[in-house]
Amino acid sequence: MFTVMGITGRVGGAVAENLLAAGKKVRGVVRNVEKAKAWAEKGVELVESAYDDAQGLAKAFAGAEGVFAMIPPDFAPDPALPDQKRTIAAIRAGLEIAKPGKAVFLSSIGSEQPSGLGLITSTYLMEEATRTLSIPVAFLRAGSFMENWMGALDHIRATGEMPFFYAPLDRKYPLVATRDIGLAGAQVLQESWSGERVLEVDGPKGGTDLYEVAAAFGKALGRDVKAVQLPEAAWQGVLVAMGTPADRTGLYIEMVKSFNSGWIHFGNPDTEKFYGPTTIEAFAYGIK
Repeated sequence: MFTVMGITGRVGGAVAENLLAAGKKVRGVVRNVEKAKAWAEKGVELVESAYDDAQGLAKAFAGAEGVFAMIPPDFAPDPALPDQKRTIAAIRAGLEIAKPGKAVFLSSIGSEQPSGLGLITSTYLMEEATRTLSIPVAFLRAGSFMENWMGALDHIRATGEMPFFYAPLDRKYPLVATRDIGLAGAQVLQESWSGERVLEVDGPKGGTDLYEVAAAFGKALGRDVKAVQLPEAAWQGVLVAMGTPADRTGLYIEMVKSFNSGWIHFGNPDTEKFYGPTTIEAFAYGIK
């Protein structure tokens, strides 16, 4: 039996789907059982627990062959990350109490860096807190999610322009579909190892430039789409227009600057490589 956090989200859901397809029993950790009824209908055992409740998480982790653990995504957290720190502490404590067979964590590209990470700081803190656990651990350092641009679909349809914070537009970026991260998570959970593993979870080998992304979205939407580089001076205004409070844009902006400078990158020593099969063209084909 495998326990999966985030089962009602994209990555955790993909982990669970792959485990079920492999004939494994799955237990889902949910904060609201009512919102996860579809998983119960698939035979998943549901355990209700807050993510910052160590005892509740320990109950969900108990007896598991492996646990898929993650911090809930938050694109506009308090800059001091208090919620994320409470969740990390609870996950670590819950794992130490329950001692499942292993733990696989959803981490992020860049999480080996000690500073300049912005939003990615939370996964750096998670890795630092959990790598000393007494059970085998693996960190899935995922590239940028292809899904991150789905919120801009209306703008792209209306204007024929696809705006990007990343620069330069012709750089090959590590873009990965969440379903491929879930595939990686399910595969690693079913493997055996001792100590610590780190996997860089990427899309197709070689990366994807942003002109390719715009062309793929354009083909899917049935119109020409131009890749547009957003100047740094415009970033905060765009984030605020998307609903981010002005005093909470700093971590996102710091993260983007570190991507653009090359501080956040793949190709680190002592890491395994996982290349997902989903191309940006295949991903965009599914756009509604």
